[in-house]
Amino acid sequence: MQFEPRNSTEAALHHYKEGLGLFTKKMPELASQYNAFTQECFKEGALSQKEKQLVALGIALYSQDEYCIIYHTKGCLDQGCSEQEILEAVGVTAAFGGGAAMSQAVTLVQECMSELNQLKQ
Repeated sequence: MQFEPRNSTEAALHHYKEGLGLFTKKMPELASQYNAFTQECFKEGALSQKEKQLVALGIALYSQDEYCIIYHTKGCLDQGCSEQEILEAVGVTAAFGGGAAMSQAVTLVQECMSELNQLKQ
């Protein structure tokens, strides 16, 4: 059965997961080590998983990484971040990243939040 994404955010997340799956088949040990490392980084600790997702979103915006922007916007929502919390993190990122970070935020982040929230309904 062919996957049919319901919107552009879901399509991008699916495309990323497909690519990661293919990479994992070709480089299983490296992928396993990377996945273990990132799981350790994002587990609950002195910083909550919610806070870690907000940090990751800020870094993704600053580095202009579209897939990570989408992935961590979803991570923020999955961890219970409000739209206000996400937009405040965007503001802090824009203070450092300037117009480039802000342009991703006012387009891609807002589109992702809207599309992901529609999927929950």
